[in-house]
Amino acid sequence: MNITFKNLEFKVTEENKIVMTKCGHYACEAGAPIAEIQIAGENRPSNPGMKCIGTSEAKELCYESHKIADDTLVITQKSEKLCVKTYFVTYNDTNAVRVFSEIENISGAELTLEEASCLVVHGLGTTKDAESIYFTEFSQSHHNECQPIRRSFDERGLYEYCRCGRIAFTNVGSWSTKERLPQGILENEKTGEWAMFEIEANCSWYYEMSAVSDSRYYLYLSGANRSQGSWYKRLAAGESYTTLTAAICFGTDLNSVIGEMTKYRRHISGLSEVDKSLPAIYNEYMHLSWDNPTEEMTALYAPVVAKTGVEYYVIDCGWHNEEPGYAVYPYVGQWKESNARFPHGVRATTDMIRSLGMKPGLWIEPEVVGVKCQEMVDFYDDDCFFMRDGKKVAIGNRYLLDYRNPKVIEYMTETIRRMVEDYGAEYIKFDYNRDSGVGTELGSSSVGSGLEEAADAFVKWVKKMTERFPNVVFEGCASGGMRMDYKSMSVFSMVSTSDQTNYLKYPCIVGNILSAIIPEQAAVWSYPVRKLIEPGVAEADFKNAQITDNDVVINMVNILLGRIHLASDLRALSEKQLALVTEGVEVYNSLSEMKKRALPYFPMGLTRFGKEKIAAGLRDDKTIYLAVWTLGGDKNVEVEIKEGIESVEMIYPAENNAKFEGAGSTLKVTFNEAPSAAFFKITTK
Repeated sequence: MNITFKNLEFKVTEENKIVMTKCGHYACEAGAPIAEIQIAGENRPSNPGMKCIGTSEAKELCYESHKIADDTLVITQKSEKLCVKTYFVTYNDTNAVRVFSEIENISGAELTLEEASCLVVHGLGTTKDAESIYFTEFSQSHHNECQPIRRSFDERGLYEYCRCGRIAFTNVGSWSTKERLPQGILENEKTGEWAMFEIEANCSWYYEMSAVSDSRYYLYLSGANRSQGSWYKRLAAGESYTTLTAAICFGTDLNSVIGEMTKYRRHISGLSEVDKSLPAIYNEYMHLSWDNPTEEMTALYAPVVAKTGVEYYVIDCGWHNEEPGYAVYPYVGQWKESNARFPHGVRATTDMIRSLGMKPGLWIEPEVVGVKCQEMVDFYDDDCFFMRDGKKVAIGNRYLLDYRNPKVIEYMTETIRRMVEDYGAEYIKFDYNRDSGVGTELGSSSVGSGLEEAADAFVKWVKKMTERFPNVVFEGCASGGMRMDYKSMSVFSMVSTSDQTNYLKYPCIVGNILSAIIPEQAAVWSYPVRKLIEPGVAEADFKNAQITDNDVVINMVNILLGRIHLASDLRALSEKQLALVTEGVEVYNSLSEMKKRALPYFPMGLTRFGKEKIAAGLRDDKTIYLAVWTLGGDKNVEVEIKEGIESVEMIYPAENNAKFEGAGSTLKVTFNEAPSAAFFKITTK
């Protein structure tokens, strides 16, 4: 029997095994299992080394039934020990496929899962084509997010006759994107076929590519496992486990494959109704308060910020606690207003912000309690925290809260209520500045499964907060982009893409970021003033900040493809410079509706730190909105627009800082100085 569902094909063999024979453009003639699951104590038919294929249950599971309902195919398999339901979810506007499995213990006794895949795809090509198959992974670190590393399978060691190696990455911990993004891009230079995958995990995850014995490549996606992430899961008789979710999509070039993933991500995005207009945001942290906001400072900044047209003014870390801002983190956890910094109460300041026509926001780090916050350490029981070897896990002077515990849920729910109803927040920034490491031993089979369950409980709680407070925008942040995954982004309206402090380095992140986050959710800092000016400094002394018009323009171009997080002391700007900021906000607002339907466009490919010429944009039918940067000394930039140029217009800045022309399929830009940036609207043929 054959099963065809959208761009998927399966076959039930004579031995009653279900195998996938086609996934998008990948065809596996011999077929391959659709689920890999290893049970502790059960024989593993092969000896694959560190590889996760060839598991005990892959050979034992037999086809039971399948069901197609609307856009979902469910395939049920059974062995003597397990019933496995694998879900394949599709969408009308994209070729992406979303996959996960529900695994039920039907053995009548307890058993332990050691590995469990969420997606397995065979047929990526053969080792004979190792030199023409490329994989792009995305390196991550503080201030250096979303950096592509493209190498062939041959360069990565998966050449012919080398069958023990693998391309693999394991993320371990609650920072889901601290070293790599849970995504990758495959391309075959010979066939022109591309694929992109992602794993939707806000904790540990794993991917693997290698060759099986007949030299065909495969892709394996999952959460952590026993060897990689200290994950194993005991299931009592009748108990079930649901794997993480993964997705794969297909294209014919970089733009098309990222476009398919973008369309898919829009289906699962947590963009809230109150945030649908993509309002402009000001946050006073970057190059300004640095953990030390006060009532006095906010009263100085807010009237100037209001002139720019932004809709939200967010007060970041420091509105709470009485300790100095530079020393506050070991003491956080109560989340009650600081009388020292806000002597008239935070509500008086948020009301003042509202009186200026803006909506106020507040910051919180809801998953931690400072090790010196004795009040909350005494309030919570030990089982409210991540625990290992009977001790609370302490990272960076913070203990980590476990959202599986009702006491944590109760206190933190009341905290959010207080921030919204008592303090007047209409925007809440959830930050998370420390990684848990391997996990927690409490209430689960293993530290890895404890982490997965606690991470899932946190996301479910965030979802409840967004539902309880639908008029509040919830931002996700983890020291910038350290939790930039689509399990998190299914509940948060937007994510901070980086804490990069240098506006000339940010384009190297912005030039790639739409491969990882949809434009509606990708928040980017803009900080025209990079010198802290203390309250009381006369405006005549602001000239010491040494700001140029070009500084302002580059900062504003940086934010036009995603979400704006305007920052810094705008009082230091000249009248002309403040007008450039206001103009940038106006252009940003004009792009909002387009941004929700347009697809990423990379005419120069993805970029890397060190590149001096960058172009990235959004394509909306025959219109391309393109940001162009030169970061070195060369004033000239040429960008190939393969669709052909009908007309081109510089839409920011209005007072041209460059000469440009669009002839044939080439946009030529000559800036007045370098570094520089500009934003163009191109109509294609």
